[in-house]
Amino acid sequence: MWNDKRYHTLDYELKKIFGEKAIKLSLDGNFTCPNRDGTIGREGCIFCSEKGSGDFNSDRNKSISEQIEEQKLIMSRKWKSNTYIAYFQSYTNTYDTVENLRIKFNEALNNPSIRGLAIATRPDCINEEIADFLEELNSKTFLWIELGLQTINDDTANFLRRGYKLKQFDKAVHLLKKRKIKIVTHLIIGLPNESKKHILSSVKYISKLDIWGVKLHMLHILKNTDLANYYIKNPFKILSQEEYINVICDALELLNPHITIHRLTGDGKKSDLIEPVWTLNKLKVLSDIDKELKERDSFQGKYAAL
Repeated sequence: MWNDKRYHTLDYELKKIFGEKAIKLSLDGNFTCPNRDGTIGREGCIFCSEKGSGDFNSDRNKSISEQIEEQKLIMSRKWKSNTYIAYFQSYTNTYDTVENLRIKFNEALNNPSIRGLAIATRPDCINEEIADFLEELNSKTFLWIELGLQTINDDTANFLRRGYKLKQFDKAVHLLKKRKIKIVTHLIIGLPNESKKHILSSVKYISKLDIWGVKLHMLHILKNTDLANYYIKNPFKILSQEEYINVICDALELLNPHITIHRLTGDGKKSDLIEPVWTLNKLKVLSDIDKELKERDSFQGKYAAL
């Protein structure tokens, strides 16, 4: 097992690499998104918040260096470590010229406490030029790229207004893997009209790709999003905590044990969260996942097709 866990945690993996806990600092590079600036669309994904999934980030009007110091101070109240990962989270963090990307990412890397980069982006914002630049970064720091997939079901993706097909995700994975760049994929659990079979199909698909990591988290319905408006007019089933834990444990059993688990539950801002409110008790959810795996005498990869 992975220390005291029955799944391959990010904490375990990073301690193995750096010799101590590595702390992610959520930064805002002041990027936008092709699904917001009119290139693909102007409304964004249906679930996306006003801050582009960066609700816990620093002020985007501050410099990268200022944000790093601010985030380090905040995180020091929870953990003590000298190892930090600069996490560019908000919006689409490869949607710019290579010249501008280099300036922003190098500003983070020039901070002596930053030992790695995590860059969240869209698969349709990875091309040959961007991939070559990421290969350059990968040669000089610990790097991973996060790709928001959410589901392999194109019908659901259309409902989400994701703006790209599965084949574009596959192309981005190919470009990054060819350059030996670590990939982390996001999947959302509890999307409208998706059964457990749909969810586990996405999990099996990811498992076969031999990616480095995955984020699994419950769908959040947040205030001031189009998903909130849809939910009010067209209420759909929200998974209970028990149902969520059950499907997460099923998913873990199917996942390649080499895949690092970056997240098993999401962080919704309390003031903005409409449903499901049970996700606010993150420690309880994680504890109940541990209990369920123990009761099953199970672990990540137990039924994985390796």
